[in-house]
Amino acid sequence: MAWYDEAVFYHIYPLGLTGAPKKNDYGEPVHRLQTLIPWIDHLRRLGFTALYIGPLFQSVGHGYETTDYKTLDSRLGTNEDLVAFVEACHEAGLKVVFDGVFNHTGRDFFAFADIRKNRENSPYRDWYCNVNFWGNNEYGDGFSYDNWGGYDLLAKLNQRNPAVRDYICDVVRFWVSEFNVDGIRLDAADVLDFDFMCALRRVADAAKPDFWLMGEVIHGDYSRWANERTLHSVTDYALHKGLYSGHNDHNYFEIAHTVQRTIGMVPPHIKLYNFVDNHDVERISTKLNHKAHYLPVHILLYTLPGIPSVYYGSEFGIEGKKERFSDDSLRPHIDLKAHADDYATNPCTQLIGALGEIHAAHAHDLAFGDYRQLHLTTEQYAFGRGNLIVAVNNAEHETSFEVGCKDGTYMGLLGGKSIDAKDGRLPIELPACGGEIFAPTGDGTPHEASSAHGDLVETFATEAAQERKAKETAAKSPSPILDNVEIPAVPIEQMTVEQLQAYILSRMAANGPVTDQMRRDVANNIWPDSLLNWARSF
Repeated sequence: MAWYDEAVFYHIYPLGLTGAPKKNDYGEPVHRLQTLIPWIDHLRRLGFTALYIGPLFQSVGHGYETTDYKTLDSRLGTNEDLVAFVEACHEAGLKVVFDGVFNHTGRDFFAFADIRKNRENSPYRDWYCNVNFWGNNEYGDGFSYDNWGGYDLLAKLNQRNPAVRDYICDVVRFWVSEFNVDGIRLDAADVLDFDFMCALRRVADAAKPDFWLMGEVIHGDYSRWANERTLHSVTDYALHKGLYSGHNDHNYFEIAHTVQRTIGMVPPHIKLYNFVDNHDVERISTKLNHKAHYLPVHILLYTLPGIPSVYYGSEFGIEGKKERFSDDSLRPHIDLKAHADDYATNPCTQLIGALGEIHAAHAHDLAFGDYRQLHLTTEQYAFGRGNLIVAVNNAEHETSFEVGCKDGTYMGLLGGKSIDAKDGRLPIELPACGGEIFAPTGDGTPHEASSAHGDLVETFATEAAQERKAKETAAKSPSPILDNVEIPAVPIEQMTVEQLQAYILSRMAANGPVTDQMRRDVANNIWPDSLLNWARSF
């Protein structure tokens, strides 16, 4: 059993979280990484056992156009800062995984810079794919080359070149020896050369016991990447899509089918990396049509087969909308002190903490327990994981049903209520947009830790009722009038909720007609963080 089998991950995009400038002037290091030290206690408080953080290394902009693989981005600090940060994480019992951007480099990377300078005479001309000195690129260098995603800013490395392969393998060894990192998430793994990934796996296996390689893969047969020769795990984007659309469409068949398909695709010892949002996709609170679905979505995230991960800030329920030309709203600066009360007052934060406790107390069932589908309709879904029974409801009304199980008494780990199974049937009652995790009380496992969160399920059910009533009222009402709200000449961070709403409407009006539905969407959004991210997107 490796550490990552039972891990619960927290994902940080450090340039965003620390509020670093969007462009790197390569000036004197600014020790922003040190500001993340208080977040370590936050992670432990909510039950996280591992941190995926990145990109970290010197780059010109968003971090994925690497300039130097062996130097911490100067906007974050120095290598000494990173050594100290990883050490602090380890002291707190957290494993640390870096972002490995090995498919492409930035144009300031030493090998590419040498090609720009020496052209055909550069010893690095074969470090990149399809360098053509008869062509050109958007920067007017007088040569062309393969890039990633159509961006000449990201020059594609030739991973079949032994010199490139040796260099990147040396980088991995350096990260282990210098920073004591516990694993690497491979960016754009679905376009990496397979022999290259095999070489990385050999280095990983030799570098450190249980060193973990996880790859970013969007779709396809995940077993092509996650197996004994290449990577230990990949991102489960199929489940990510199912988790939000299965709730928005009131269609648990989609989620159940996705789970069964994955089980048939990868062997049980391969555990995929599960998530509901990250630095590239919209926040889960933005994607959900009903905010109260936050509860069943995260119950599934923590209990379905795989390794759960939460993206920084989503434990507070913040929103973030994917924009056409900017991901800034997905990668915001967050002041942890501003959320000091969330542990006691924010149901999203409390839920993540409760699920962290449950995962720790029942790690073996959730990591190694078999998956058994017990009940499935469009709006209700129940399954077994080892000795546990998980049930969720996406309907906006209460529901009840029975599932087959062993006789005995079961405790609801979120609600704290006990129910008896008789004649092989367990009666389950769930509130609107609710869910529960049941454990047999006679299995010797202590259940007291999470039973203290008995109000959580009811809190989200109440929120679901309030949200339903508000939407019904809004649908019958004329479009909200915010046109008369004065927009002050101050930074948007200093605006009130109404002023932010009016500002957003004014920017929308500048782009075209504003419909009644658009006005309702803005007026119904009363969350300052969400409005700020929305305002920044224009």
